[in-house]
Amino acid sequence: MFIDQVDIKVKSGAGGNGVIHFRREKFEPRGGPDGGDGGRGGDVIIEVSQILNTLSSFRHQSNYQAENGNNGAKSNMTGRSGQDLVINVPPGTLIFDKKSGELLGDLTQPDQRLIVAVGGRGGRGNARFANSRDQAPRHAEKGEPAQSRELRLELKLIADIGIVGVPNAGKSTLLSIYTNAKPKIAPYPFTTIEPNLGVADLDSETSLVIADIPGLIEGAHEGVGLGFDFLRHIQRTRVLIHLLDGANPDPIIDFAQINTELALFDENLINKPQVVALNKIDLPEVRDRWPEIQKMLKKRGKVAPENLFAISAITGEGIQELLWRAYQRLAETPPLEQIQSVPVYRLETDPNHFLIRQDADGWHVKGVAIERAAQMTYWEEDASIRRFQRILQTLGIDEALRKAGVEEGDTVFIGDFELEWSD
Repeated sequence: MFIDQVDIKVKSGAGGNGVIHFRREKFEPRGGPDGGDGGRGGDVIIEVSQILNTLSSFRHQSNYQAENGNNGAKSNMTGRSGQDLVINVPPGTLIFDKKSGELLGDLTQPDQRLIVAVGGRGGRGNARFANSRDQAPRHAEKGEPAQSRELRLELKLIADIGIVGVPNAGKSTLLSIYTNAKPKIAPYPFTTIEPNLGVADLDSETSLVIADIPGLIEGAHEGVGLGFDFLRHIQRTRVLIHLLDGANPDPIIDFAQINTELALFDENLINKPQVVALNKIDLPEVRDRWPEIQKMLKKRGKVAPENLFAISAITGEGIQELLWRAYQRLAETPPLEQIQSVPVYRLETDPNHFLIRQDADGWHVKGVAIERAAQMTYWEEDASIRRFQRILQTLGIDEALRKAGVEEGDTVFIGDFELEWSD
C-alpha cells in the first residue's frame, strides 16, 4: 500500500536526576558532597533512508519516544545519557508541526537529518552547588522534562520525469515499458490509484527516475477524484511527459484541461517543461487524425514541434525518441530549489516569558522556564525549595504575583504543582 501522509507523536528522553549525596568513608566521616549529575535524554531524529519509498511503515506505529537519561550516582558519577531515537523516512518527506502547520524540514538528500524533539539535560547533583559559602549543599536538580510534539509527515515523490494525463491515457503501460515497474494495468479509468516509480536506463551511463502520476480529472485541484493527494507529487518532478489518449474524441480539450488543473493547484506547475505525446497511434483512426491533432497542438496548445510525438505504448513505436527528448529537456532544466531544512526545533517565544491568571481555585502561573524549573525541583528538600524561590524572584514572578494581589495562604499553581503562598 502506498501511504504519503501520516500523523505521528514524538517524545524525547527526559534528563536523569542529579542526586544529593555526601562522601562517607573510613577515617573521613565528614566528606564533602559527591552527588553526580543525571545523564542527558535522547533526541528524536528523523533521517532520510534511500531504501524507503513510502510512509507505509508508520501504519503500525505512530508513537515514538527516545530513551531517558539515567540518574546520577555517588562519587560524582554522571548517569548514562539516553540513546537518540532515529526514525527513517523516504527521500522527499516534508515534516510539519501538526498544531501550528509550520514546515520544520524538507528532507530530500541521502542521510539528511532533522532533530524534531531535543532530549532534556541532566539535573545537576549537589556537588555542583558547593561553594565557599555553602560547602555542604543539600539540594540538587531533577532532570529536564522531555519534549513532546505532534508531527505530520507528507511525501512528495522525487522523480526526474512525471507522466501526466487523463485517466486511461496509457501512463502505466508507458512506465512499465520504460522501467521494471509493474503497475496495475487495465482498460478502465483510475486503474492507477497511487503513484508508481521506476528507473529507466537510456544507456549504460544514463538513467532516469520516472513517476506515473494517477489520472487527473476536472476539479482535481479541489480534491475531486484522486485530487490533490496526488497532484503534489508532480511538484517534485522537473519535466513532464504529457500523455494524450488518441482514442478520445478531442485530445486537445484533454490537453487544456490537464494544464488548467495543474495551474489551479500550483501556478508553478504550468511552467514545467513538457513533452507532449499522443498515444495509441497503432490504431488506424488515431494515425489518420494525427496530422490535424499535431496542427492544433502547435496552434492552440503552443507546443513546439520538437516537443510533439506520436507513440504507441503497446507496439513501442516512438517511445525511445520520446524518452530521449524528455532527457534533453531535463538536461536543460535547472535543479529545483530546495527548502532549507531546520536543524532543530526552536521555540518562537521567550522561554522566560510568563502569564499570571487568577481563577476561583487560586493563581495560575504559565511559562516555559518556570514550569520546567518546577519539574526539576526536589520539593522534599528545603534547600531546593529556597532555590526555586530565588528563581521566582529572578524571573520577576514573585513581584508580579504581589502586584496582582496574592495574599498569605493563597494557592498558586505552576504547571502540575500546587503551592501555598507564604511571605
